[in-house]
This record gives sequence, C-alpha cells and structure tokens, in this order.
Amino acid sequence: MPVEMLTYAELGERLKVSPEAARALVKRHRWPRTASNSGKTLVQVDLTEFSHSPIARQPQAQTNQQLVAALKQQVETLQTELADMKGTANGYRADFERECERTNKLLAELLKSTTESMGAREKAALLEGKLSMLTQPWRRRLVDAFTLALPQVGSSPRESGERVAQSHN
Repeated sequence: MPVEMLTYAELGERLKVSPEAARALVKRHRWPRTASNSGKTLVQVDLTEFSHSPIARQPQAQTNQQLVAALKQQVETLQTELADMKGTANGYRADFERECERTNKLLAELLKSTTESMGAREKAALLEGKLSMLTQPWRRRLVDAFTLALPQVGSSPRESGERVAQSHN
C-alpha cells in the first residue's frame, strides 16, 4: 500500500478535478491531513484503494448561454401573453363602460317614474278625499266645512276662555 502525501492541488491533478473538489473529497473520506513547512496542507492518500471517475460536465459558459436563451424565450412568451391579455381587458373595459352608461340611464328613468308615481298617488288621495266628501249627506258636508273654516277650540275650557278674553282686548 503506497501512501502518498499530496497537496489539494496535486490531488486534484491526479484525480482530474479542481483543488476545491479534491478538498471536498478529503473531507468526505476523512483522510488524515497535516500542515507542511510551506503552510500548505498535505493529505495522506492511498490512490490504489481509491478509484475516482469524475463526471463529465458541460463547460459552465455553455450552460449559462443555454439558461439565458431559455429565459429570453420565456420572456418573449410572457410578453405575447401580456399583449393578448391587454386586448381582452380592453374589450371587457368597453363592455363595462357601456353597462355603466346603461345603468345611469335606467336610474334616471327610475327616478323620473318614482316622482311621477308619487305625484299620481297624491292626486289620487286628493280626489279620493273629494269623492268621500261628495258621497256624504249634505248636512255632514256642511258641518265639516264649518269645522275646517273655524279656528280650533282648545282641549280645556280654561284655555278657550283665555283665547276669548285675548280676542276681546
């Protein structure tokens, strides 16, 4: 078992990974580490026991370009949907304004008919009163006419006496 003392950079070169990935492997496998006189960390590794095959990945620049292209495509899709929604919203807005105008006209007609019906009710009540006067016997009509023409008499005799005294002075 040949054990080698390697720095993270050397280990990364042997395994064909970055020094950061080599450091993560050392931590994961808990390989013994020591500090060298130069200040670098040395790792005791037996490469015959350890087999590592790095995963082939696409370069980072191509991945970013693909991501940007996908995002641009998504933005274009959303912009077309937004334009469609604006058209739909404008149609709904026009319908809403038409209905508001129609409602205002109906409200005006309702108020007009309400005032007309109230006037008609008042006139009907007046005519009903006149009709009831005409259907009464002539004596009753005469009494009612005099009671309407004369001033009201108070409820107590004292008050009526005071009124009479004031009218003589």
